[in-house]
Formats: sequence, structure tokens, C-alpha cells
Amino acid sequence: MASTKRLTLRVTRKTPELLCPAVSTPNEFKYLSDIDDQSFLRSYAASINFYKKNPSMEGKDPVKIIREAIAKALVFYYPLAGRLREHTGRKLVVECTGQGVMFAEADADATLQHFGEDALYPPFPNLDDISLEMPNNLGIWGDIPLMFIQVTRLKCGGFIFSNNFNHTVCDGVGLSQFLSAVGELARGASSPSIRPVWERHLLMAPQPPCVSFAHREYDASTSGGTLVPLDVMEERSFYFSSAEISALRRSLPPHLQRCSKFEIVAGCTWRCQTIAISPKPDEEIRFSVFIDNRKIMKPRLPIGYYGNVIVFPVVVTTAGELSKNPLHYAVELVRKAKREVVTDEYLRSVASLMVMRDRPSMTEANTYVVSNMTHVGFEQMDVGWGTAEYGGMSKGIYRPTGKIQIAWYSPFKDGFVVPVSLPLESMKVFENKLQVMMTTAPKPSSL
Repeated sequence: MASTKRLTLRVTRKTPELLCPAVSTPNEFKYLSDIDDQSFLRSYAASINFYKKNPSMEGKDPVKIIREAIAKALVFYYPLAGRLREHTGRKLVVECTGQGVMFAEADADATLQHFGEDALYPPFPNLDDISLEMPNNLGIWGDIPLMFIQVTRLKCGGFIFSNNFNHTVCDGVGLSQFLSAVGELARGASSPSIRPVWERHLLMAPQPPCVSFAHREYDASTSGGTLVPLDVMEERSFYFSSAEISALRRSLPPHLQRCSKFEIVAGCTWRCQTIAISPKPDEEIRFSVFIDNRKIMKPRLPIGYYGNVIVFPVVVTTAGELSKNPLHYAVELVRKAKREVVTDEYLRSVASLMVMRDRPSMTEANTYVVSNMTHVGFEQMDVGWGTAEYGGMSKGIYRPTGKIQIAWYSPFKDGFVVPVSLPLESMKVFENKLQVMMTTAPKPSSL
């Protein structure tokens, strides 16, 4: 169930260039919301789509079509062609300059099959060549584009679309809306079917601010924690099939039999990783999850809103408790984290916290952050070649430091692909523990 990918490719990339809106757009300042402005989101995130050959598009150049479609889409989404600025109180705003996004075209001496045609998921080989990375030393504001896009032609007739985007201006659902607009315009539409809505004032902190939750994801102390050496990491993907998840479910008590596949997989992975890195028993261990609030906002956000509507509730335990207890203990905690956010009050409390505490950083020590990509919809971007064979994050897992990791769980077949990044010896322990959990799970009843 584990997968690693190694491949040497030859990729020829042309010099990146700024791609501006197709026509002149307003020059103005637009404030980000207090949810956009969480310190945890002050970074770039990278998505990637893989497309196979479409005989009906024979002779057409995906680079040309996508370049023109992005220029048209930026007329409607013109803040994305601007630049970030930081104002008083560390408040971020977008200056709508119309300078554009960074765009590059490339050609790879490879076919889609080289990336795993029947099993497309991270880690992807030669990621640095098939995506346009933002220089690490530039920060996130100033004269830095909000998107770094690359389209790479494959010799099989397919292509790769990658996008390194600034997370403060949109979340995954918001980016998916922009990508769908690019697809519609590429296929001949005169305007997107969903018009973009800015209106970030809707998610500003109330006046006066009111913090109504503990928000341990922003605990003041960030010291301590087991430091994982980043220079000796091994990254692999593990496929949890529906049958394997059902086997794990049978080990849970009756009151957890109706929990989701994601909750089981997240609890299992978190527990096995903790055992693998072996922190001191009394060390605090944290689990956090991306929660999209769109469906629980009251009043509902306008259709077309593409800003961040996500929060990161956390649960805290100790390494000893998580390691010695059965799987159901971890699953209960995962569910507890999700239950924190049942109304929009939690999101509004986060917005208030950002204002009252000068936008604090998320606590990093021994923190495992997970996002379920099942319903985000990156793969729905269709520029004429059909929907993507894979659409999701280009890196399955991200470790900004040795104390925190962010993992994106991708849907695959009837289950999930889960990325894991650990030192080699810890990876062996993880695999062994996972195998033991699978093989010792109760067998299905024959009755």
C-alpha cells in the first residue's frame, strides 16, 4: 500500500514572463479579511493538474489556450494580478496594480505514464522542473506575483498545469473557482458562469472583537517538541482502500461505527506517526484539521466569494496517551477537533483573535495538520482536454519546520492516498505499525 516514485526527466523551460489581464483593470486597494490574514496562511501553496491526450484537440497548443484564458480570467479576478502590501497593525491589503501573474511554458521528454498514469498522486518526480517555484527569499509581499503558473507539454499529447499561489488571497475552494473560470474562458465563454465576489469585509472581526473559544492552535508558547531532522526525510504515499478502512472500523467501539473514512484514516496515521518518531511520553501532541466554513455561515456568503473561509481547530494530548491507547482514542480526538466548528461562531472568534493578539502564529510543536481534498475540485478545470486525471496539491506533505507538518489527503479510487514524511528509520516503524493494525483488525462477520 506504500508508493514511492523516482524518475529522471529532461524538461526545457522558457524564461518566465508576467502575464497581465487582457484589458485594463481598476487600480485600487482591497483589504483582505481577518480570516485571510491568519499568519498560518501567509505563504504560498502549490497545486498541480495532469491531463491526458484528447484526440479532438489534436494540433491545438495547451500553452497558448491557457495563457489567453488566464489573461481573460484576470480581468474578472483582477486582484490576483496585483501585489500584497502590509499596512498598520500587520494588516494585509492587495494593491490592484494589474502587473500580472508569473507564467512559464515548458516541454518534458516524458509521457503521462511516467508520472504514474494509473496511480497519479504525490510525490511526483522532478517537481522542481514541472512547476514554477517562488524564490524562497522573497517573502510574500512587495513586488511579488500572487501566482506562479507553468504549463508543461508532454510528448504523449497531454500536459501538466501547475500553480504556486499565495494562500492569503484565496483558499482551495476559491482557487478551484478561479481555475474553473479559466477553463470556461478557454472553451469559448465570454465570462465565467460564477462571477467572482471580493467583499472581504464580511469576514472581518466584529466590533468590538469577541474571542469565545480557547483556540489552542494559537497557544502563546511554541517551545519544545520533538525536532525531526529535515535533511534525512523519506516521503511516501500510502493508499487506504475502502476494504482496509472497513477493517480498521471493525476495531472501533459501537459509538464510532458511523464515523467517516477520513476520521479513521487521520486517526490511524496520526497515531502511527507519533509512535514512529517516538517523542517523550509527556510531550504535548497536537492534531489540527482544515475546516471549510462555507456551508455553516449565517448569513450565507454570496455565491462567487473566493476568499479564505477556513479555520484550523486543534486537539491536544500527550505522546504517551496517543501511543498506548487503541485506535479509537485517536479517532475520538479527530472527531473532537471537527466538532469545535459546528457554527460560524468559531470562525468569527478566530477573526477576533487575529485582531486582539496582533495575528499570532500557529503553535508548531508536535503539530500534525490535515486537509481532506475530496471536495475541493481542482481536477474540474477543463480547458478543452476534459477534466484532469489528477488535480490537487503538488506536494502531498509540507514541513515548513521540523516541528509541524501539513498533509493533504487525496481521494483515490474508493479510499484515500495519505502522504507521509519521516526519517528513514522512523518510516520503517510507521509501516510496521500500520501493517500490524491492519492484520490484527477483526475479521468481517460471516453471519
